[in-house]
Amino acid sequence: MSDKQFKIFLDFDGTITKKDVGEEIFRKYVNEEIVRRIVDDLLADKISSRECWQNLCDAASVMDKTEFDRFILSHEVEPTLQNFVEYCEDCRYPVFVLSDGFDYYIEKIFRKENLSHLKFYSNKLILTDQGKLIPSFPYFSSDCRNSSNCKQNHIIENSSEDDYTVYIGDGNSDIDAIQYVDFIFAKDNLLRFCEMNRITFFPYRNFDDVINRLDEFRSKKRLKKRHQAELKRREAFLAE
Repeated sequence: MSDKQFKIFLDFDGTITKKDVGEEIFRKYVNEEIVRRIVDDLLADKISSRECWQNLCDAASVMDKTEFDRFILSHEVEPTLQNFVEYCEDCRYPVFVLSDGFDYYIEKIFRKENLSHLKFYSNKLILTDQGKLIPSFPYFSSDCRNSSNCKQNHIIENSSEDDYTVYIGDGNSDIDAIQYVDFIFAKDNLLRFCEMNRITFFPYRNFDDVINRLDEFRSKKRLKKRHQAELKRREAFLAE
């Protein structure tokens, strides 16, 4: 039995789910050329993540709520997710889902998968009777340009100096958050970012890979925290 306390933070779109649900929604309900132009502006750093979401929502039109909800529920989670959640519960590792997507579809997918007990932080979305998507951003911070839900703040608020912090993600919205954690599990765009910026990370294919690595961490007599992450967290505490 290990006395090490891990706090687990993970992304939703493309990490918990096989596909990026938010991206798939706008590819279906917004003109392809408009989506391409907005996303290109985001990738070129001409607009923030918040502006990107707002522009996409402004351009969307949902005529049939039942069909919209059915489309959301057609998305699958990673097959190894349930086993990972049970592992964390058995080990008493708190799990926090940090998403730059929207509560509207996260809640529906979690309910379908019997995972409604998972704590998550995300942007909010309302579908009006007129078929408009109205987003709001309760966790926005100007310090987090890459995510309209400032993930790093949730990491700081939900961990202490005694905790070992773990982040699992795949995309650009995770770039700011990983600066504040001890162990990074990355794939796809996040993996490439870590490689380009020489940030220590563990590549993973699925949550079983994460479990195996966490077991290794637990078995070590001495486990070092990531120094740069400690400095960033200390800097954030002092700034409060």
